[in-house]
Amino acid sequence: MNIVSISGSPSLRSRSALLLQLAQTRLEAHAHSSHLIAVRELPAQALLLADTQSTPVQRAVAQLADADLVIISTPIYKAAYSGLLKIFLDLLPMDALRGKTVLPLATGGTLAHLLALDYTLRPVVSALGARHVLDGVFATDAQLVAHTSGGYVPDDSLLERLDRALQPLLAHPVHASRPAALERAA
Repeated sequence: MNIVSISGSPSLRSRSALLLQLAQTRLEAHAHSSHLIAVRELPAQALLLADTQSTPVQRAVAQLADADLVIISTPIYKAAYSGLLKIFLDLLPMDALRGKTVLPLATGGTLAHLLALDYTLRPVVSALGARHVLDGVFATDAQLVAHTSGGYVPDDSLLERLDRALQPLLAHPVHASRPAALERAA
């Protein structure tokens, strides 16, 4: 299974990046390849000007094209996924997620932001052609507690929900029904 993870957080120290890392770690034994697209590391000018000819943007799009599974992680701000992630998703071709399985992950201050996964992110990944959008995992700030080391510590209930969300992928790893190059050419 070829995995591409997209971190949509603008922050260097991020709960959503940790949630993404937890998912990646649990899946890496089943991965043929794994790539991380940290959107905050893409050139700001290329993102803001929708420069699809930018080499880093083209590299990210090519990685997505070869993915079987795409994991998207974002903080929820004002009941929606991050603006940084929005800018990146807007750069993608309309069929960028065609035939792919997508696992959405999100973090937010309270459970009041939980529905943002279904009402803001799910429609966009579906419009980009995702074959199957898995039930997402949402974590509140209280479930990813700041640690004195500068990182975050997940609580047990979050880890259990993440494991449940990943179980179908571990039991039956996702593979494209045909090679990605053929899928793009079709």
